[in-house]
Amino acid sequence: MKRIPVQSSQIKSIGYNYQSLFLEIEFKRGTIYLYQNVPYQETFNLIFADSIGSYFNKNIAKQYLWVKIKKQT
Repeated sequence: MKRIPVQSSQIKSIGYNYQSLFLEIEFKRGTIYLYQNVPYQETFNLIFADSIGSYFNKNIAKQYLWVKIKKQT
């Protein structure tokens, strides 16, 4: 999945698949997580939030099922 870089102290890049509703988050520490069944509007709100990290923690981190797809190296 292609990700775009974002301005955040926690998150390096964000990717989204419209067909599967998967949201991919790459953190600055090197880990990548895939969040399942995330609506497009939620992803849009995340990318354009004043604080991406705060929005992520409040609206995505504990709301959607996830799987770690890359460990920290």
